[in-house]
Amino acid sequence: MFIISALWLGLSGCDLIQQKLGIEAPAVKAARQEAEGKAVGGACRQSGRAIEDCYSIYSWLPKAAIYDGWRDMDIYMRENKLPTVEPQLPPPQPPGSKKKKIAPAPEEAAAEAKTDTKAAQPH
Repeated sequence: MFIISALWLGLSGCDLIQQKLGIEAPAVKAARQEAEGKAVGGACRQSGRAIEDCYSIYSWLPKAAIYDGWRDMDIYMRENKLPTVEPQLPPPQPPGSKKKKIAPAPEEAAAEAKTDTKAAQPH
């Protein structure tokens, strides 16, 4: 009896250990990606992005889930006569890619160049 209870207690902590180590069960990961794909697909449709653009931007998510979310939002928007909402930010970078440096606005670049030339001139 003691061995069974010790084994049961040891195995019940596996989820906690996996969670601490960042290990995710395949079924949990698939469910999470499915939900994220549907949310992303809906957001893409609401922002007026083509489904193909959404696939390429969010290539790490399942295409079927993105399509389901896009289609559901399309139906919802048509039924309720909702306009698209223009995105204000650029799309996110895929996981594992390096972040691009945002180029300064032309006015900022000109002001920065002026400051650099003044600092470089001898007094």
